[in-house]
Amino acid sequence: MIVGTGPGDHAVIIELALGAPEPTLGKLRAALRPHLDEVEAIGVASFGPLLGAGPGRRTRLGHTPKPHWSGVDLAAGLGLGRPVVIDTDVHLAALGEQRWGSAQGASRALYLTVGTGIGGGLCVDGQLPSGVGHPEMGHLRVPRVSSDDFPGTCPFHGDCWEGLAASPALTARWGQSPHLLPDSHPAWALQARVLALGISSLAYAHAPDRVVLGGGICTRRGLRAAVRRELVDIFGGYRPHPDMEGDLERWLVEPALGGRSGALGALALAQDLARR
Repeated sequence: MIVGTGPGDHAVIIELALGAPEPTLGKLRAALRPHLDEVEAIGVASFGPLLGAGPGRRTRLGHTPKPHWSGVDLAAGLGLGRPVVIDTDVHLAALGEQRWGSAQGASRALYLTVGTGIGGGLCVDGQLPSGVGHPEMGHLRVPRVSSDDFPGTCPFHGDCWEGLAASPALTARWGQSPHLLPDSHPAWALQARVLALGISSLAYAHAPDRVVLGGGICTRRGLRAAVRRELVDIFGGYRPHPDMEGDLERWLVEPALGGRSGALGALALAQDLARR
């Protein structure tokens, strides 16, 4: 949790592990109370799925595998007498990177995270998608690499994008944590191809000016460069955006805000609410 106005003016107040809803929200309320005189609005970057009428108004958690959190109303749980806006952590990471990070100047910013799952958020001119639900990019169906017969790990779809390329899929496929696999392991060439297949589909659907590729898996040395090479091959000369030139180094980038992308996006959302 951070309190401030932007990446150059904020303080980390508390970091805590996710536990049961009321103790977790109680610790957040306790940490915020001493700063309420400085706070005009509260923004929350949450895991999903979130239900509500649109960006910033999705306040209730849907069915989630996190124990006891399904159905929790986050805005009511914070209950500190300040307006609260909530959206998914990946959407707010896109907003944070567009406002202050590596997607500055991009009208359409696509943020993707690859870790325990795959998630994505699209921010267009500082605005997040509206509607009761929100995009679930990790469940995109991607073409199968011809030599790959791995069934996938997604409990809903098996071999959707997340079921093929998130961290649990890599562990199941190769028999050990991806963090233990050496750079030379064939896992990484296949991973680059599968990631590129999903990114290319999103690129054709949304024509983003910038794609920010984050998450723990993407800290692997050389993985983003390998994904760019696979994208060049997949696009085959037909690129979905006129600014995509050369080796895509300026189009597919790492997060400039690091692990703070989502939290700073929540700060930006709260800032917008306070200005309104």
